[in-house]
Amino acid sequence: MDMRNDANHIARHDSARAAAQKAAAEFLTFRLGAEEYGIDILRVQEIRSYEEPTRIANAPHFIKGVVNLRGVIVPVVDLRIKLGCEKVEYNGFTVVIVLNVRGRVVGAVVDSVSDVLELAGDLIKPAPEMNATVDTGFITGIASVGERMLILMDIEALMSSADMGLMDTSQVLQ
Repeated sequence: MDMRNDANHIARHDSARAAAQKAAAEFLTFRLGAEEYGIDILRVQEIRSYEEPTRIANAPHFIKGVVNLRGVIVPVVDLRIKLGCEKVEYNGFTVVIVLNVRGRVVGAVVDSVSDVLELAGDLIKPAPEMNATVDTGFITGIASVGERMLILMDIEALMSSADMGLMDTSQVLQ
């Protein structure tokens, strides 16, 4: 009888651990100004050093232009400009995170890449409620990692938003 109880206890413990691990996710962390952000690592294709893109006429100011990435023309968005960072400076730490968003390759310019973190679901708190003038629709949560506050971003929703102009409306609705 005790063996059966022990087996049931172990099975429950294993399923609880599996559920907790399932809730954990990996995030690539990067800096934009003084803030640190995290995006789902599964959206990241590669990280490249910043190179000046070819400018596109009449593009929004946050779209820096396009680069040729092994035969694929990739639009490059400066997230620092898009998200309203006070100072946008290109230096040796500036990188482009190449993302795969809804089957499309897009580059995102950031100040620097920090690391890859695995965060358990219980470390992630919901984004705070803000008034209507602050768009928190792209923030999926906030995580405290030691002394660091990490803003978790839905990069797919941000890159496929209508004001970005990177996806046609039929792609966004799918």
